Amino acid sequence: MESQSRVFAAIVPAGRELSGNEKEQGLEVRAVSRQSPGKCLREVQVTGTAEVRCQADRASVRVSVGNSKESVSEATHSVSRRLGYILQALRQHDIREEDASVRRFLHRDADMYRMDAEVIVTFSDFEKMERICSILLEKLDKSVSVGTPEFYHSAECLSQMRLRACVSAVENAQLKASKVSQLLGQSLGPPLLVREEETKEWRSNEDNGGGGQGSAAPSHFPSLPVVTASSQVSISFSLRDTSRKMR
Repeated sequence: MESQSRVFAAIVPAGRELSGNEKEQGLEVRAVSRQSPGKCLREVQVTGTAEVRCQADRASVRVSVGNSKESVSEATHSVSRRLGYILQALRQHDIREEDASVRRFLHRDADMYRMDAEVIVTFSDFEKMERICSILLEKLDKSVSVGTPEFYHSAECLSQMRLRACVSAVENAQLKASKVSQLLGQSLGPPLLVREEETKEWRSNEDNGGGGQGSAAPSHFPSLPVVTASSQVSISFSLRDTSRKMR
């Protein structure tokens, strides 16, 4: 996971607003005064943005076996033996029962009985997934079909990514406000208002496979989905005049 951010600032003189072009190129920083009962409140208003990328953290693999026999018992026994080996291999690699679901289907095809079974396994460790798939293909050979992994993001992963984007945007805004307050001869006070103005998410794919730099991965390698979240926040901080304290 990577965190990307951009920080821009523009100090707006009193009586002048930022043009549309200026707002596109940078983020607005304004020093304002608000009247409150008995005193004048000095504050700085800043905005901050951040982007956080997150690769898929889950993969689902479909493993299927099947066979046709003249009797129900023969078809069931043949498939059950291979199905038992698959489930044993999963247990030996510490795959939890709730991460593997099993389906069986028996039907008649002309004068033969056919038994099909499939196991759908959810992995969070992709290296373990590769090891298990290799073992099943090696031991069961053509009698097993191992599907291409389907990568996706868990709800927890997406939630953490959105939180990190917002927190990073707040940190960027605070850093900007601190730099601006120093430039103006002020010290930064506590935040008065924090508001998340905008959030965005978009998806892309990353090639996941061999090949040297600049070479495309083989077409049979699945792509890893990547989700990027961006957050823009607006924060108002109070200001303290340090020059007055020094007099």
